[in-house]
Amino acid sequence: MAEAVSRTELWAMIHAERAALAEDLAALSDEQWRQQSLCGLWVVEEVVAHLTAAASIGTVRWVRSIVGARFDADRHNRRRLAEQRGRDPEETLQRFRAVITSTTAASGHTPAWLGEVVVHAQDIRRPLGIERTPALTAVGAVAAFYAGRDFAVASRSAIKGLRLEATDGSFQAGTGSLVRGSTLALIMAMAGRAPYCDDLVGDGVPILRERCSPAAT
Repeated sequence: MAEAVSRTELWAMIHAERAALAEDLAALSDEQWRQQSLCGLWVVEEVVAHLTAAASIGTVRWVRSIVGARFDADRHNRRRLAEQRGRDPEETLQRFRAVITSTTAASGHTPAWLGEVVVHAQDIRRPLGIERTPALTAVGAVAAFYAGRDFAVASRSAIKGLRLEATDGSFQAGTGSLVRGSTLALIMAMAGRAPYCDDLVGDGVPILRERCSPAAT
């Protein structure tokens, strides 16, 4: 497992990853903003609005929202996304930039919120062919959290009976059929993003690919 990091360090990583994504988004064309992402049926602009929403809602508002959605997470997410989506991509980006340094979150599971921005940033970058790899310390922290529990994604369940080994860092987890690759590819596969299984090797890859959800959020 990756070494534990403090909550202060995790928030610094979150802010850095948001800033890096905002930099990438600044160069997008209108067509690219409408590009299908790896996140279910959402296009790039919708994923960005979702990230803004996640950084704008605390515990009390989140509870009210999920109750108001009758505990339907998809309905909750759609409502909050619509709230943060601008009249056009420029306004959507402005709203995202405004929360880059936010420490607002629905819970104290800070590694999960780091995972939120790391995973959704790649949901955007991969279909657009944008090459940027998050800091190894950031993806290592997310990998350790994902391997340890199901939270926002069913990551621990996805790797049951598998042995994960990172080729670019110290992350290792589980026992069973081997899955090897970069830490980023491992966390994206744990988050249900099947295209990242193409970046992995080992006899456990077909098992992990089968468990990936095509509509992961």
